[in-house]
Amino acid sequence: MLTVLEPEAMYPDTSVEQEVLGRNVRILHGGAPHDRDLSLLSDDVCAEVDGLFIFRHWLRAADIARFPKLKVVVRMGVGYDRLDRKTLAERQVRVCNVPDYGTMEVADHAIALALSLRRGIILHHDAQRRGAPWRYIDSPVIQRPQTRTFGIVGLGRIGTAAALRARAFGWRVVFFDPYLPNGVDRALGIERARSLHDLLRQSDTLSLHTPQTPGTIGMIGAAELALLPAGALVVNTSRGPVMDIEALYDAMKDGQVAGAGLDVVPVEPPALPLPRLMAAYNERAPWLEGRLVITPHSAFHTPEAWADIRRKSAETMRDVLVDGLRTNIIPPEGD
Repeated sequence: MLTVLEPEAMYPDTSVEQEVLGRNVRILHGGAPHDRDLSLLSDDVCAEVDGLFIFRHWLRAADIARFPKLKVVVRMGVGYDRLDRKTLAERQVRVCNVPDYGTMEVADHAIALALSLRRGIILHHDAQRRGAPWRYIDSPVIQRPQTRTFGIVGLGRIGTAAALRARAFGWRVVFFDPYLPNGVDRALGIERARSLHDLLRQSDTLSLHTPQTPGTIGMIGAAELALLPAGALVVNTSRGPVMDIEALYDAMKDGQVAGAGLDVVPVEPPALPLPRLMAAYNERAPWLEGRLVITPHSAFHTPEAWADIRRKSAETMRDVLVDGLRTNIIPPEGD
């Protein structure tokens, strides 16, 4: 009998998982709540596990060594930067993610962040909360989408959904993604930039939708932000380390970047000392009023998305561990 473990006990029971995986798979539930690490699991439990679900935990080499029978890891989400893929590959453990949950929610969130800033909703909300006069405010952050360009880095599932939404609001949409074949732009009715720099130079609003990999960490830094048109807006719903938050502080402080919407930050949850931008945000620095909105990596969050995570994770585990399929398998690094 195969054994799978969901260590966080994210859901109250294992009924959905048992339904999907079948009676010949034993499901272990709990043992390492999300605010702790996998060291809380007993060696006896680890020794039985063939399949492991990972949501909030980090899975490092020392953790992997405790699972001698491990065959499959399913990351219960899109990103897999929490997993030591090199060690897992050396152990010949198959690594999967769940790429088709939360697509609509994260795309909606990215557009909502952009629109709430570009239409001055955050600006006027902040002003009214401090008792400002009952009148509109002129600001570089406010623009008409129909006269501007929405740039997307990474045209995967979420990036594509965001592109379609931005196009529906009237933005001219341009993307950069070197891994996509020719013709994607024509199929979607959008435009393709030949390079990241080409994209940045024309993006009044820049939305990041790239996974975190060694090649994407810090890909948007001071030099890249300087290429954006003056008064640009930056939205990040991908991963915090993709953008240099210290460089973003400088770009916002000198006015090069008019506003930013961040659902992700480099360290989550934030730890002291905070990045300068987050510290200024928490202190309600006057120069940031209406220019910055931060949400706690909640772009995916709806009841429907949580249900999708649960069922689609179980289906992926069934396909790969039980049926020997290649559903959602992530290639080893370098492949």
